[in-house]
Amino acid sequence: MTVEAATQARQQRWRQQLARRAQRAQGAHLLTVEGKLRRVVGLTLEAEGCEAPLGARCLVDAADGTALDTEVVGFADERLLLMPVTEMHGVLPNARVRPCARAGGLPVGEALLGRVVGADGIPLDGEGPLGADSHAALKREPINPMARKPIDTPLDTGVRAINALLTVGRGQRIGLFAGSGVGKSTLMGMMTRYTDADVVVVGLIGERGREVKEFVEQTLGHEGRERAVIVAAPADAPPLKRLRGAQYATAIAEWFRDRGQRVLLLMDSLTRYAQAQREIALAIGEPPATKGYPPSVFAMLPGLVERAGNDAEGRGSITAFYTVLTEGDDHRHDPIADAARAILDGHIVLSRDLAEAGHYPAIDIEASISRVMPAVVNKDQMRAAQRFRQLYSAYSQRKDLIAVGAYQKGADPQVDHAITMWPRLARFLQQEVDEPTALHDAQERLGALVAENHA
Repeated sequence: MTVEAATQARQQRWRQQLARRAQRAQGAHLLTVEGKLRRVVGLTLEAEGCEAPLGARCLVDAADGTALDTEVVGFADERLLLMPVTEMHGVLPNARVRPCARAGGLPVGEALLGRVVGADGIPLDGEGPLGADSHAALKREPINPMARKPIDTPLDTGVRAINALLTVGRGQRIGLFAGSGVGKSTLMGMMTRYTDADVVVVGLIGERGREVKEFVEQTLGHEGRERAVIVAAPADAPPLKRLRGAQYATAIAEWFRDRGQRVLLLMDSLTRYAQAQREIALAIGEPPATKGYPPSVFAMLPGLVERAGNDAEGRGSITAFYTVLTEGDDHRHDPIADAARAILDGHIVLSRDLAEAGHYPAIDIEASISRVMPAVVNKDQMRAAQRFRQLYSAYSQRKDLIAVGAYQKGADPQVDHAITMWPRLARFLQQEVDEPTALHDAQERLGALVAENHA
């Protein structure tokens, strides 16, 4: 570059800085002067000549006269790194980039009940406009941990195994660990219909488009949909839209909680949320850390999860179930599963072996735990649950020997009891989809089953 060209470049930058200051002083909607699109690499667009903060919205002019909606996800020297919110097409070199003021948030409120919306708040169910009067930001600071109401009230999910052996507390955050095809969506549908909650918010993040329609019409059904809000960001949506889908579902749940309502938040899945952030982070040059996941992924997970829970006054609550897709059905060595266990208040593991044996719901009682159960049930219930687990584990550990006839009766009194009780233990854990079991009934049946063993 010649001296004259360098001088002109400095003068141009100085004029741009003066223009930015003038627009800020006038309170203009544009955050800065317009820039130009310099490069597109994969899903990342690089803009030069404009200035905007992280998370700001930028519009990129397309060849057909429309504008591509993007968000600032990073910086590289004096260039903005943009990620498209919608499908990227029709973008030309040196296209105009217009940074915009932050939007006023996405629609929330009672008008969303019974509706299916996208991550951008646009209805997907063909039932007309939402008509929502309130709007909320996608991101919000979590409640002060010292101000939260403790979890001390049990929540009725309608699922017998969970109510009796993995009792959930109102305001708890719990993970649902499962591989594909083991009944995860069916169990979520049961909890959506039968859980004792005022409002149910379902976030379908990164799922196949076919599964979204099936979940809404078949698994959820008309009865479950009446009090539910469904936010869908399918697998073919850009990664930024999948991130927004999870944040939008959480924001809707927060709106209802702030008005004193008991909310059940079902997020399917936390893994797809993490994968969306991984795509964005790798695209802007963040180095991978653990099995291809950059550090920002593990920083964002608690930021989303901590927004759920009880409010400060104790009136409203968000009880959240986050599904975690385990790689190769191994939840012990999957990095997202490992991170989720550390930040959640318990986990429910679905077993492929049980599902293949026709045991539904396929909950692996030995591998599952609710960390708040001791705080929401009495000591008799805890002892009954522990006794059930002991019998279940005693049989499971020796089931191969029992199956081939290698176990000799009398070798272990507890195993002898477990063999006698096993058919009743298995029947207790199995449940039809259309036959809910209330919390009190599940606990009574467990107490009677354990008492029968001692008789």
